[in-house]
Amino acid sequence: MTFALLAADSLLGISLIDAKGGASVSVPMQITILMTLLVMLPAAVMSVTPFLRISIVLHFLRQALGTQSAPSNQVLVGLSLFLSMLIVSPVLTQIHSEAWEPMQKGAITQDQAIEKAGKPLRTFLAKYAREKDVKLFLEITHAAAPRTPDDLELKILVPAYIISELKTGFQIGAVLFLPFLVIDIVVASVTLSIGMVQLPPVMLSAPFKILLFVLVDGWNLLVGSLIKSFY
Repeated sequence: MTFALLAADSLLGISLIDAKGGASVSVPMQITILMTLLVMLPAAVMSVTPFLRISIVLHFLRQALGTQSAPSNQVLVGLSLFLSMLIVSPVLTQIHSEAWEPMQKGAITQDQAIEKAGKPLRTFLAKYAREKDVKLFLEITHAAAPRTPDDLELKILVPAYIISELKTGFQIGAVLFLPFLVIDIVVASVTLSIGMVQLPPVMLSAPFKILLFVLVDGWNLLVGSLIKSFY
C-alpha cells in the first residue's frame, strides 16, 4: 500500500504532488535542471557574447602569422573570454540592477525578473544582428514581423546574432590575413628566383611576419579595434 502511494506521488524521484502555489519540483529534478543549465552555459557564453567574433579573429591571426601553437589555445580562449566580459559588463550590470537585486529583495517575482533580464540581452543582440539574418529566421519560424526590435524573441535573435557574428569575424579575419599573405608571396617569389628550394617559403616568411606584427604593435591595434567594433 505504501509502495503504491509512493508510486502515485512520485516517478523516478520527481515529485508529482501539487503544492499550494502550483506544481512543486523535487530536489532531484532541481539538481537535474541545474546541471543541464551548467552544461549549456559554455555554449551560451560562446554564442551570445562577443566571444564568437573575437575568437574567430584571433584564430585567423594565428594562422596568418604561421605560428601553429603560439599563442596556445588556452591563451586565445582566455583573452577572448576576458575581452567579452569587458564588452558585456554594462549589460550584466543592467541585468543585475534591474532584475537580480529586485528579485532578491522580493520586489518582483522570478518570472518578472526573467522578463526584465531579457530586455538588455535582446537590445544587445539586436544591435549586432543583421536585418537580413533576422528576416531569415522570421521566415523559417513563420513568425509575425515585430513592430520594434525590442519585440523580437530570443529564439529569433540568438541564431541571427550568431550567423551575423560569424560573417563579421570572417570579414575581419580575411582583411587581417591579406598583409601577411603579401609577405608570403614576396618571400616565395624571392626564394624561387634565387633557387633556394631546400627551405619552404613559409618557414622563411614566418620571422618577417612576426617582426612586422611586433613593430606595428599589432596586439594593441587588434584588441583596440575589436573592442571599438562593439561600441
